[in-house]
Amino acid sequence: MATLSSLHHISTATLSLLGLAKPSVSGRPIRCLPPITSSSLQFNLKFAPPIPKPKPPLNLKSDTVLDSDPDSPPNGQFFIPWIVRGEDGNLKLQAHPPASFINALADAKTQKPKKVEKEVKKKKKEISAVGNAGIEPPAPPPKLSKAARRFYNENFRDPPQRLSKVLAAAGVASRRGSEELIFNGKVTVNGSVCNAPQTRVDPSKDIIYVNGNRLPKKLPPKVYLALNKPKGYICSSGEKEFRSVLDLFEDYLKTWDKINPGSPKPRLFTVGRLDVATTGLIIVTNDGDFAQKLSHPSSNLTKEYIATIDGEVRKRHLISISEGTEIEGVLCIPDSVELLPKQPDLSRPRIRIVVHEGRNHEVRELVKNAGLEMHSLKRVRIGGFRLPADLGLGKHIELKQSDLRAMGWKS
Repeated sequence: MATLSSLHHISTATLSLLGLAKPSVSGRPIRCLPPITSSSLQFNLKFAPPIPKPKPPLNLKSDTVLDSDPDSPPNGQFFIPWIVRGEDGNLKLQAHPPASFINALADAKTQKPKKVEKEVKKKKKEISAVGNAGIEPPAPPPKLSKAARRFYNENFRDPPQRLSKVLAAAGVASRRGSEELIFNGKVTVNGSVCNAPQTRVDPSKDIIYVNGNRLPKKLPPKVYLALNKPKGYICSSGEKEFRSVLDLFEDYLKTWDKINPGSPKPRLFTVGRLDVATTGLIIVTNDGDFAQKLSHPSSNLTKEYIATIDGEVRKRHLISISEGTEIEGVLCIPDSVELLPKQPDLSRPRIRIVVHEGRNHEVRELVKNAGLEMHSLKRVRIGGFRLPADLGLGKHIELKQSDLRAMGWKS
């Protein structure tokens, strides 16, 4: 107590010396605070509530009663509930994933095999290599075992064929040109000169040389094309006065190696012929059997032509055409003759003529003998296949199996 009073007097004297104490006007002594006693010191201290202890995890296996799970860890870690269907068919909650999900994770492959990555890179390179040309690379052939290849060779491989036919299929020359090469001793089979075109050979086994050049073991695949022939082209390749329709396939053959890598280029030829002034549908292929089947009279394939006439067409003209005419000593009678209705954009009359024999200049002779003058002639159908209306002159399309069947061919 005495200590507090002395401290009070010392602080008062100090303030008066520093001039901080207010002087008394009346000369009375300065009024001071009463001395502090121990009874006036009171403190009101409050503390935060204690941190609650973590509750144990709830049992998530039941929909109604959620008790503590004995399988849960004691540290109170939060578990994501899994909704599964039990054996009884009802849905329930559980704290651990189902066994089927864990087994699926264990069986899953996290890395691609190296072989698959290499194949993907190789495929990307092929696509980038031919991407500029707009051509999709062909699918790789399936890998077969030796036993499978042996079984195929013994049971399904094509039997040996005539030597002249093999040379023609390989693109050496036509069937007749191949026979001339064989007769002239230009062809050797297994080291010996062969002079018989009917000799049976197998290109995959026999060693065949033509003019010192070995014939490839693998023959080109069969090609079937439909061309919209323009005017001024011939169907043979021997004459130099006119351009051949085969010249229209130069771009197709240039991209052959990209589309069919490893296969030799086919030797294309036309099935039948159209004269230089006739336009329309003509088939181009490298399959000699197919060409022989379509062009042989026994096939009875009908061919439809549209003849544009200069002048007026009367009923007597149609009767004269339907009665037929004699060509090369044979009476040729058309299957049907029809005058097409007039169109506003076409001033000349048109006649639809259907024949099945297909002799040289048959339709032109029929129109000529009827006393009419032909302006143009176009073939639009062979058998059940009709020339597409949107196919431009000089353009071609690849025939599908359904198109080949429409023309009576079964491969």
